[in-house]
Amino acid sequence: MKRLPDLLARDHDPSDPSPWLALYLDQSTPLPDHVKQAWLEDSSSASRQFLLPFVRPLARTCIVLIQIVKAFMPKGWAASKMLHQLLAEGLKRLVSPEANWLVMRHFHMGGQILEFIAKNAPTPVATSPLRPLTLDDLKDETFLKHDLNLFNFVIRLNQTLRDAGQRLQFVEKPDFSMVVEPPLSVEQFPHGRWNKVDLQTAIECFTPIYQLFLTDNDFWRAANSLQLDETIGIYTAIILNAPEHLILLNNKHPLVPLSTLRAGHRLVVHGLSTEMLHALLMQLKAAQTSGH
Repeated sequence: MKRLPDLLARDHDPSDPSPWLALYLDQSTPLPDHVKQAWLEDSSSASRQFLLPFVRPLARTCIVLIQIVKAFMPKGWAASKMLHQLLAEGLKRLVSPEANWLVMRHFHMGGQILEFIAKNAPTPVATSPLRPLTLDDLKDETFLKHDLNLFNFVIRLNQTLRDAGQRLQFVEKPDFSMVVEPPLSVEQFPHGRWNKVDLQTAIECFTPIYQLFLTDNDFWRAANSLQLDETIGIYTAIILNAPEHLILLNNKHPLVPLSTLRAGHRLVVHGLSTEMLHALLMQLKAAQTSGH
């Protein structure tokens, strides 16, 4: 892990406190230091400060314009493989190593969380975890598969529960065996001259590209998969009997679809919510292992 950024490493000045230092030291949310360091280093970058304010309104304008253009295109037109080629190459050539690390961690953690729910459900549920190890692995339509996996899991879980006349319930000794630290490090991702774009700016840029190369149905589903944060959080809270942890989720009610215009921002919130939920499961696993 790289050294702390200057904003975090400098001495505390009570007359000019660093907001980044405050966020780094705060322990009100279950986020490990190495993840928080990468997140804040990325968030405090020059790209995030100076580029994002210009990119975000342009990206949202593009979403509106692409929606108009797609009204005149063949309804089922899509180029998912080309999309994933562009996304992977863009990440390799332009995006910061911290942002790439956080993106790649997300696929591992999302899969582990679904496996945790499946393993602790009263009925068997199949999962399809994604474990990409390099940015080139994303070219196998990983982003699209990630969205499909989430909806398919919710459907399979609830179909099996309904068929068996069961509901999710508190598990006294949950199985945490699948919850592990993803085998990835910041150092393994490109540190080239142009790898400066922060996570939020990259997501805002990639969102209209995602929309352009997918069908309207696929893009709408991807955008609204973010609202299932609440659903997955509720499932986990029931198993753990810990409803207080739902306060960490704020991607809106799953039954109220939102406009795709804010999909980029909501995707960032989705990533952070996943990090915190995974960190919570890691903490509970450690406590169970130690007997506390």
